[in-house]
Amino acid sequence: METRDTPPGQTRLPVRFTGSGSEYFRIWIVNLLLTLVTLGLYHPWAKVRKLRYFYGNTLVGDHALDFHGDPRRMLRGFLLVGAMLVAYSVAGHVSATAGLIALLLVAAVWPALFRAAMQFRMANTSWRGMRFHFSGELRGAYLALLPLFVPGALFIGLTQWLPDDPKAGAPDWVVWGLVTSQLAVLALLPLGWWLVKRYQHDHYLFGTVQTQLRTGVGSFYGVFFKTLLVSLAVVLAAGGLAFVAALALGFSAALGQPGALKAGFLGFAIAGIAGYLGFLILAHSFFTSRMQNLLWNRTKSSRVRFESRLGLRPMALLTLKNWLLTLLTLGFYWPFAAIATARLKLESVTVFTRTEPDQIVERARLVSSDASGEAAADLFGIDVGL
Repeated sequence: METRDTPPGQTRLPVRFTGSGSEYFRIWIVNLLLTLVTLGLYHPWAKVRKLRYFYGNTLVGDHALDFHGDPRRMLRGFLLVGAMLVAYSVAGHVSATAGLIALLLVAAVWPALFRAAMQFRMANTSWRGMRFHFSGELRGAYLALLPLFVPGALFIGLTQWLPDDPKAGAPDWVVWGLVTSQLAVLALLPLGWWLVKRYQHDHYLFGTVQTQLRTGVGSFYGVFFKTLLVSLAVVLAAGGLAFVAALALGFSAALGQPGALKAGFLGFAIAGIAGYLGFLILAHSFFTSRMQNLLWNRTKSSRVRFESRLGLRPMALLTLKNWLLTLLTLGFYWPFAAIATARLKLESVTVFTRTEPDQIVERARLVSSDASGEAAADLFGIDVGL
């Protein structure tokens, strides 16, 4: 990993991750088995064990993070969200109108749940004994999620009017509505992603230090557009290989060479598989690395800034390795893959402070007497992984 020079007047806090794949495998397998045995009710406890392990092994300036969430309180939020999704599913089977009403109710409540989840996660995360906070308002959550919620809800709602028999044609207004809403979601996806990330990164709070995402929506459209170009380049390269294989097949058939014909078919299959894997791995790795660097390089405050240098090549190679080994081990390599991915992404980040960390912690301690944020965060104990 590249060394980072510390600018004058700033303190450098490197991020290190000390987790072990074998240690996490034991946590993961127990979590999986208990979640299956309890029909999912163990999920909050599994989530707490996972977060405590990952947080406890994430060191910022030689001090580890910690997670303090109460799984019993998280269970209430888990059951609430589960009940909402079950109600929506049942309503959809009753009638299209009932399904649409249930969808609108879920969409109306979801931004509030999203804000509560952010409050819960931050209020239960600490560094050097002091907890973080999330200061985002409820109105901001609705404004951040609204651009994608409207066309998304329209698309899902229109699916309620699709006929059960695939051979029966859907009404024209349903078809046009589905196409239009889907295109709107794709066109607005970068905007929606920017609004959500701005809402999150503008309201992370540690004592008196509050971050801000200092970049416009154009940079997000740029990352999405470049990811699309990378994807198209991989598809074109795979198409070229497939075209060469098809030519070989044609020549082999014309010359009556069965051995060459088999080789041509094999080459065609390999080109297709390589193109598909290349598309998934490169597109995923490009978007992940570029988006992480954009988000954290542009997240700052008057006293703290972040620097992320997550490279495309190491991300792509690690993704390829993780996918292949997870496939070959029938999924049992997944915990090791999660640890390796966390290490690569976390250790590419460095924190720089213009104020001594001890002073930042002391100021956080002075304002920690106001526990209203933690009380609000524990109202439902919701954590939806956002």
